[in-house]
Amino acid sequence: MILYIAEKPSLGRAIADVLPKPLKKGDGFIRAANGDCVSWCVGHLLEQAEPDAYSPEYKSWKFEHLPIVPETWKMKPKYKMRGQIAVLRGLVKEATQLVNAGDPDREGQLLVDEIIAHLGVKGAKLQNAQRLLISDLNPQAVKRALGQLRSNREFIPLSTSALARSRADWLYGMNMTRAYTIQGRKVGYQGVLSVGRVQTPVLGLVVRRDAEIAEFVSKPFYEVLAHLATDNQERFSAKWQPSEACQPYMDEEGRVLSKGLAQNVVGRISGQGARVEKVVAQDKKQNAPLPYSLSALQIDAAKRFGMSAKSVLDTCQSLYEKHKLITYPRSDSRYLPVEQHGLAPSVIRAVLSGASELVSGCEQPNAKLKSKAWNDKKVDAHHAIVPTEKTANLSNLSQAEKQLYLQIARQYLMQFYPAYLYKETQVEIIIAGGLFKTKAKQEVALGWKQLLKQPTKADQEKSQTSQSQSDDDEHLANIPALIKGQVLLCERGELLEKQTQPPKHFTDATLLSAMTGISRYVTDSEIRKILKETDGLGTEATRAGIIELLFKRNYLTRQGKSILATEVGKGLINSLPQSATTPDMTALWENNLDAISRKEAKYQSFMEPLLASLQQLITQAGAQLPTSLQGVKVPDGGFKKRRYSGKKGTSATNKASTTKRAATAKKPAVRKKASG
Repeated sequence: MILYIAEKPSLGRAIADVLPKPLKKGDGFIRAANGDCVSWCVGHLLEQAEPDAYSPEYKSWKFEHLPIVPETWKMKPKYKMRGQIAVLRGLVKEATQLVNAGDPDREGQLLVDEIIAHLGVKGAKLQNAQRLLISDLNPQAVKRALGQLRSNREFIPLSTSALARSRADWLYGMNMTRAYTIQGRKVGYQGVLSVGRVQTPVLGLVVRRDAEIAEFVSKPFYEVLAHLATDNQERFSAKWQPSEACQPYMDEEGRVLSKGLAQNVVGRISGQGARVEKVVAQDKKQNAPLPYSLSALQIDAAKRFGMSAKSVLDTCQSLYEKHKLITYPRSDSRYLPVEQHGLAPSVIRAVLSGASELVSGCEQPNAKLKSKAWNDKKVDAHHAIVPTEKTANLSNLSQAEKQLYLQIARQYLMQFYPAYLYKETQVEIIIAGGLFKTKAKQEVALGWKQLLKQPTKADQEKSQTSQSQSDDDEHLANIPALIKGQVLLCERGELLEKQTQPPKHFTDATLLSAMTGISRYVTDSEIRKILKETDGLGTEATRAGIIELLFKRNYLTRQGKSILATEVGKGLINSLPQSATTPDMTALWENNLDAISRKEAKYQSFMEPLLASLQQLITQAGAQLPTSLQGVKVPDGGFKKRRYSGKKGTSATNKASTTKRAATAKKPAVRKKASG
């Protein structure tokens, strides 16, 4: 008997639907006509044991216990999951072949592997276990996946990476939370101070941005425009480029701070002759943006529809599990396997049957085109989020579901249009010895951008997708045809007085963007060299949860679209050592976890330096009090303790289970994905 162990019931049902009929439903499993069975987890069935499972004395929170580091790690069944574990125990004994059908990511790999290990599977049954990777719940896609089973042993590094992540989060979160909660009590803070490997650096980003804005002093700076005319009275303008001689009057970003200098330039150029020094015309092209990863979709949806990261993830899960209209959504990849290009005609047909409005007024997509999205080298366990071969009935979708489906479908259709072509002309002009520049752009062929020129009703938002915005951020003027050496007249100079602007508060889109490309915020130049542009804080599956967790713990708050830190959030960050609040350390850890999954690093090479840095952080915590939290009250809904005397059993809370989870930095029970 083959036993398929799925990550959750919806995936289990999708597998069972393509097995021999009739199907017989049991308690926690489905049996096919040929005797094969499908059962499932419900996220993680097991969880890291509490500290007191290693020693009863750890029930009380005492600084001298820290850091608590298990010699042998213990997992325990989640209380509500004991029944399903019992079902799996019986089926595993009966099975001759096991198939891991967890979601196609590192957490999905681990949660099935850990239950197989917990049930004591050994020998040939363990060696011969297979891996089923499903990213589309429609029957034809599930059948294809069943024909492409791989050895589960191939995915040991992925599972090891997830295990290392899980243990790192436990060690760091539980020990640091206890340390700072204990120290916080000494300065009068009455709540639990939750510290996490990922959540705290994310909070640090917001706190530092808020401080930068609060401390910002605006200053004026000046630009000069030359308004020019040709002999044929064709008019355009060009902008002054200050020379090196102007450096003493400029800031580090090249802005002129001296009004007198700018006024002098205006006076010198007005009514003067001008000469075209250089004309550079280039034919340029821009390929279609890649299909979506989860983070890329969350960023675009936040900009276009004002959706939070969590609402995007929840909506995508519904489109994937309930409607079966998109592929697996918790993906960090923006590429597709080459083999999947063969499905293009049927996917395009399904999209256009249900959402023909996407190509209204446009050329039809060409299924024979193959964009750079199809690249086997960039695809591992999962691929980009794309539409399935199922035709959508948009009237059956909620507004959010419809918006995201159309967004994902449009991004996919873009792969079947030619590149966007345009001419870019850069002109340099000399006036009274000074250099002035202008730039113009002329569209030649819209290509994939024609899909953005015909917005649907659902898409009539204030802005187009971020892909189109990024290309058009700079205003490009219309200029007449010019040749080198041509003489012009500067009719007048114009002084533009501007003010420097503070950085903007984080929003859902910009905070997600920061978490996705964290190297921009890493302070250590050596660590920055190691990181790739795409290295981030957390994973695709956890980022939305981390942001929501910070709101839930009252460390962050919203003002319109802006995300700001609360007094507690600021106090916590200002009480912690810098290494705990900046993304350097955890970004490096994520990079190492990724290396483990690719067989480029080992478990011990990750854990040993982690333990060394943890010991150092605990020592730092004990050496000084978190004075930034003096006088700060626990906000409503925050983590308050009923009493805290350091005696056994005093970690009870007004929301016991919630605070206990916060205090031990365990993974949320609701979802399998850990949140750091």
